[in-house]
Amino acid sequence: MRRKRAVVAAAFVGTVALGVGVGVWASADGGGGKPEGGAGQAPSERASAASSSRAATPSSPTPSRSYPLSQAPRTIPAVRSHTPARGPGWRPQRGERVVVSDPELADEGRLIAGELGLAYAGEQDDVRAGDLRLTLGSGGGNPESYTMTVRGGRADISGPADSGVFYGTRTLKQEVHGGGTAPEGVVRDEPAKPVRGFMLDIARKPFTASWIEDRIRELGDLKFNELGLHFSDDQGFRIESGSHPEIVSPDHLTKAQVRQIVDLAAARHITVVPEIDSPGHLGAVIAAHPDLQLRNASGVATKGAVDISKDASAKIVDDLLNEYAGLFTGSQWHLGGDEYQALTVADPQASYPQLAAAARQKYGSGGTVADLATGWLNDRAGTVRAHDRTMRAWNDGFLRNTSVQPAKDLQVAYWTGKEIGARQPVEYLSAGRKVLNYNDEFLYYVLGQPQTFVYPTGQRIYEQWNPRVLRGTTAVPASYDGQIPGGSFAVWCDLANSQTQDQVAAGIRMPLRATVQKLWDPGTPALSWADFRKLADRLG
Repeated sequence: MRRKRAVVAAAFVGTVALGVGVGVWASADGGGGKPEGGAGQAPSERASAASSSRAATPSSPTPSRSYPLSQAPRTIPAVRSHTPARGPGWRPQRGERVVVSDPELADEGRLIAGELGLAYAGEQDDVRAGDLRLTLGSGGGNPESYTMTVRGGRADISGPADSGVFYGTRTLKQEVHGGGTAPEGVVRDEPAKPVRGFMLDIARKPFTASWIEDRIRELGDLKFNELGLHFSDDQGFRIESGSHPEIVSPDHLTKAQVRQIVDLAAARHITVVPEIDSPGHLGAVIAAHPDLQLRNASGVATKGAVDISKDASAKIVDDLLNEYAGLFTGSQWHLGGDEYQALTVADPQASYPQLAAAARQKYGSGGTVADLATGWLNDRAGTVRAHDRTMRAWNDGFLRNTSVQPAKDLQVAYWTGKEIGARQPVEYLSAGRKVLNYNDEFLYYVLGQPQTFVYPTGQRIYEQWNPRVLRGTTAVPASYDGQIPGGSFAVWCDLANSQTQDQVAAGIRMPLRATVQKLWDPGTPALSWADFRKLADRLG
């Protein structure tokens, strides 16, 4: 928490100069000045608004006839509910205050004050015109939910937890962007899915710390709450290591840089999810430890795969898992587990007799290479479980027809159905597992578009995808919706030099916005794609 506050305080100092300019924006976008019942407001909303207006309580301010009924704010993702009202709305003005009800909201208060050029006044009980007040509610409910009330020249954001209040400040920031006005009325908002992620492959292509930090700020404003970092693969190992410095690539992030990334993410209520993929995709580790290389019966090396019959293979991976559990302090962990090449041959037992022998020794005469690989995944899960993490693994790491079953607390990161013997998502769901959506048909941005990959478009995600579309283009039955915590858009750098990191940022801009819209609200969006894109361009 101390690190989080330090990061937010630094961000506050750095953004005040920009925020002062923001506080004196001078157009009238989004306020009470639009025609009553105008475009973009559904008939049911107009009827509800009229009803709520007639039913106003005596304690409510008497609405001025000079103000038409407000319209719902236009944000990305769209708010779930807005009760319109008549009034001038709220916009930031120089010298006005941000006040909080609780010291736990100091980070959120300082951040939005700096962004909007307001004065952060801390905990205050008095009420002044122009105040933005942040409040922790006493009730329960979704911790990421919030209520924003604009009334009487003030704006109040409340929620059951600081994360929800933070998301309310993101809505407000978007509403007043470019000199706009937060419309009079009440926003009640919460995400449909608790996991809204972006995953970045920094192993194949190194990205600078500043680029990653820029994405964190972008993700936070869009209400994403996970950043996955795939930092170990055949092409590189990209984070400083104290336990095994020999495996680290020359171009890498220092631990100090990673701590700054983790702290900045925490200040935006984003969990950084590390992934050290194993027992495949370990080429960078093997390069420094060739004795761990898996070889077949003919002595031919198997790309990226460690020999899981050797105790030393497990030890080095466990060393790394334990080391980085102290660096990545969030609650989530990705174990990988995919594409172990020993399992892609016709007869793994014949091709890799040392693995077959180890399987029989460990699991009895019927033990197979697939059993040994599943046992490997379970053992690595045990290492991470000791650090009190919730774990996930790629769906092709959950092997079928094995006597050894994957640990029950492993969540499925479903990305593909292309591998031989691939199982449909319903098989995992019907077994009671939680399944995260990484659908490569929609959510995989693979540099250079190798094999059959095509750069995803925001429009296709916006119009055709939702969290229940786990594989291909067909949704699983709605009865399984509760077992799908959410999903993640992913950047993979197979052909690393195909794009610069700035080109990646531009290429994923609209897909990220479309993805979070559907994770926040999986239903058919109110805006057309053309209007959604115009909104994104206006918000920046």
